[in-house]
Amino acid sequence: MNTRHNETSFESVIEAHLLANGYESVAPSTYHAGHTFFTSIALAFIRTSQPKEWAKLEALHGINTEATVLKDLTHWLDTYGTLAVLRNGFKCYGRTLRVAFFKPAHGMNPELAAQYAANRVGVTRQLRYSAKNTNELDLVLSINGIPVVTAELKNPMTGQTVQDAIAQYQQDRDHREPLFEFKRRALVHFAVDTELVFMTTRLAGSATHFLPFNKGLDGGAGNPPDPTGQAYRTAYLWQEVWQRDSLLDIIARFMHLQVEDKRTEDGRLIKKETMVFPRYHQLQAVRDLEAAARQEGPGHNYLVEHSAGSGKSNTIGWLAHRLASLHNDADQKVFDSVIVITDRRVLDRQLQDTIYQFEHRQGVVLKIDEDSRQLAEALTNCVPIIISTLQKFPFVARQLAKMAEERGDASADAVLPTRRCAVIIDEAHSSQSGETATDLKEVLGGNVLREAAARYAVDEGIDNLDELYRSMAKRGRQANLSFFAFTATPKHKTLAVFGREDAGKAGQPFHRYTMRQAIEEGFIMDVLKNYTTYATYYKLVKASEDDPNVERKQAAKVLARFMRLHPYNIAQKTEVMVEHFNAVTSHRIGKKAKAMVVTGSRLEAVRYKLAFDSYIREKGYNWIKTLVAFSGEVLDEELPDQTWTEVRMNGGIKESELPEKFDSPEYQVLLVAEKYQTGYDQPLLHTMYVDKRLAGIQAVQTLSRLNRMHPLKEDTFVLDFVNSPEDIREAFKQYFEGAEMGEEAEPNRMYAIKAELDASCIYLAEEVERFIAVYFKPKQRQSAADHQAMNATLDPAVDRFAALQEVNEEEAELWRGKLNAFRNLYAFLSQVIPYQDSDLERLYTFLRFLSPKLPKRATGERYSFDDEIRLEYYRLQKISEGSISLREGKTAPLDGPREVGSGAGHDEEVPLSRLIDVVNERFGTDFTDADQLFFDQIIEAAIADDSLQEAAAVNPEGKFDLLFSGLLETLFIERMEQNEDIFARFMNEQDFQGLVSEWISRQVYERLRDARQKR
Repeated sequence: MNTRHNETSFESVIEAHLLANGYESVAPSTYHAGHTFFTSIALAFIRTSQPKEWAKLEALHGINTEATVLKDLTHWLDTYGTLAVLRNGFKCYGRTLRVAFFKPAHGMNPELAAQYAANRVGVTRQLRYSAKNTNELDLVLSINGIPVVTAELKNPMTGQTVQDAIAQYQQDRDHREPLFEFKRRALVHFAVDTELVFMTTRLAGSATHFLPFNKGLDGGAGNPPDPTGQAYRTAYLWQEVWQRDSLLDIIARFMHLQVEDKRTEDGRLIKKETMVFPRYHQLQAVRDLEAAARQEGPGHNYLVEHSAGSGKSNTIGWLAHRLASLHNDADQKVFDSVIVITDRRVLDRQLQDTIYQFEHRQGVVLKIDEDSRQLAEALTNCVPIIISTLQKFPFVARQLAKMAEERGDASADAVLPTRRCAVIIDEAHSSQSGETATDLKEVLGGNVLREAAARYAVDEGIDNLDELYRSMAKRGRQANLSFFAFTATPKHKTLAVFGREDAGKAGQPFHRYTMRQAIEEGFIMDVLKNYTTYATYYKLVKASEDDPNVERKQAAKVLARFMRLHPYNIAQKTEVMVEHFNAVTSHRIGKKAKAMVVTGSRLEAVRYKLAFDSYIREKGYNWIKTLVAFSGEVLDEELPDQTWTEVRMNGGIKESELPEKFDSPEYQVLLVAEKYQTGYDQPLLHTMYVDKRLAGIQAVQTLSRLNRMHPLKEDTFVLDFVNSPEDIREAFKQYFEGAEMGEEAEPNRMYAIKAELDASCIYLAEEVERFIAVYFKPKQRQSAADHQAMNATLDPAVDRFAALQEVNEEEAELWRGKLNAFRNLYAFLSQVIPYQDSDLERLYTFLRFLSPKLPKRATGERYSFDDEIRLEYYRLQKISEGSISLREGKTAPLDGPREVGSGAGHDEEVPLSRLIDVVNERFGTDFTDADQLFFDQIIEAAIADDSLQEAAAVNPEGKFDLLFSGLLETLFIERMEQNEDIFARFMNEQDFQGLVSEWISRQVYERLRDARQKR
């Protein structure tokens, strides 16, 4: 019988590869079911690798030494778990015995290298692991006799797949067996076939949850075929991951026990333990980044584009730990310190806990949670891993100077010695630009910047502007700093600053894990799968006799705001949202589902909160409770005596307490205005109601609040009152399979804009020089009087701009636009291109301080139409529902900064009545060209009717309407097949019928009267 295609052959291929690459074959018979490990291997390793300790124990116990060691080893494994014992050893009668030796960070100690080489990594086939039954495991991998990995293999060629292996673990492998007990023995379990791999670190019967452990295929889930056509798709598992050094490295520096505090429904605080094994993309990213940093050394940038759901916190923790101990091939330390830039508190705690497990000592990680003094001291003392926010760096130089004074070192400058630093940026899209980011580079640049500034000074022959040249130097790449930037949603700037050229394409990430793969692998929800859009149809009419001329754009905004805040609009939408939540959402996720309402402004959030609570009371839905989130105080012109704050509207709940309160069963709906739309993780969030314009990265970040997984969460739902499905699709498509960099900014255009600004004579060259001479004074010569001098130097340019504004406002705004264009281009391009032109830095600095002093443009008259207009017609209608697919269409690239325009322009003035028509066209009934043609045909048919011609000649418009209404219905019925949608709405929706009848009647009447007058 030919057995080459069966499971046994698959097993043999894996075993043969492992045995040829550093593994040894461990016979199943050497496994001791009572101790639950390979006792003879473990004893042999301890005896040969630690002969001195063994001899001391043998002197005490004689022939009972082996039994004593086995007893204590078993006790420690049962009590502390395999991972802790492998890393830290165990105690036996006061002696510390090691069960494994891990690879040292450097090769300077031959003894450590010899100990590492002594490890015995074994593979066992068909292990009968239980004293209770004859079940056998296909493969078991062990380290010095301690089982760490189990695997069940399946072969699709014989009709069984990885899903059968998963079912075998869930149904036939009793998790109460000592070998499978969580933490105590085997640490990870793999289900494998020739196409896919899944793994878990906790067996729990039918509740066992397996995670994909696959490389990814074309941006999605799965595995690519072997490029040589000679190996399985899953060969990476035993060739890379289980490879001897790799497996030992994973045990030593990847796996860890994650402990989280969780609150039960009854309010009790419990600890949840999770054994973390890296997913494939995490393992690959961290190792590739480490290898690149070892080879390239400091001074390079790395972009990691990892989707939400990628496990970014763990990836950052692993990377930080490895970079902190990284040595190059010459056994020299690559980085003095690793600095993690983040605003996430959860990352602080997680990093400290995780790295303590690796190092088993305190002080490796320091969280900067006090002030910039603490940061300055950490940098000075070369703390291995420093966690800080970006905002503390601008104040470090001042603290360094104070520290020097306290030491009595008057000659010391506020500059760090040159340090080689790795900077890990969490959410790089919000951290890589702006002056605060350059302040970080200035602080960490230390003496390197001083040396670069000295070179600039020599080149330009000026020796009194060191601060200017340091300001130039800090913008570009620095030889002592490497940046590792993590983001799920990079902007063009992120790609340009941190990306690399690959295969002729600029701005490519060093490593990528896509949104598509995260969704397909089940790590995040597809938030666009159930997306419903509503349209608001309404008509505003002029209520007063006056018809004042108004500026179109400014007044249109006021009219739109009038509509958004209109009590009827808010009441109707509130009813839709509350009723939907009560009927649909509240029953999801085991009746624990929550919803978020995204509002367009703080005042809208206040109005919606009041409307929600009022409607809930009125309907008696006392099981629904709301919270609101907005910053500062809000004044409502409708309630002039009231001042609203988040804390007051939430019944005294503090801002810091709100996330925990919303997490409790007490609250179900969170209404937000510009808060909780980024970085907020709430797995119970199921539904989002959107009443705000969203676009681009903001749309992705806001809607992605729904994507977190929960064991009972089967789907999500979005109800959108404002945005079209196409706009949302376009926003998400840019990041679905990875962002692409579009057109880059044109450096020459920056010089052209500078020439135009110079030629305008708003500022003079000597004023720029005078300002620069004061601003970049050496620190020892700076004084409080400098503030007055800088303002006095800027004032003439401010006056000239104001004069131009008086004479020609449009030209003044065009100049302001060019100023902003120059600032944006230089701030961006100086990070990408190593400019050595101090004139650019001088002008940039001058304009940065001139800009906020320039008089603001008058925004035109502030309108209030509350008494001039009224809402005559309003209807909410569902427009679309279903999934927004991201599979079709091209991805729009992320383009670089462009020259900005001239700012807001004054529009022509129009009568208020005409403007209302414009607003109604924009926000009202959304007719297509086909619909308009249908209406035009009805109008033409009505005009041709003889009886209507006579009626129009002898009747006023009001009476004509009555006569026309009967005929109009007939005209619709005769043409019903031409436009069934419009016909159905006309016959079934009274409001729609009234609006259309009035409009068509007026058109017909006016045209008939005009035609009669022309005769």
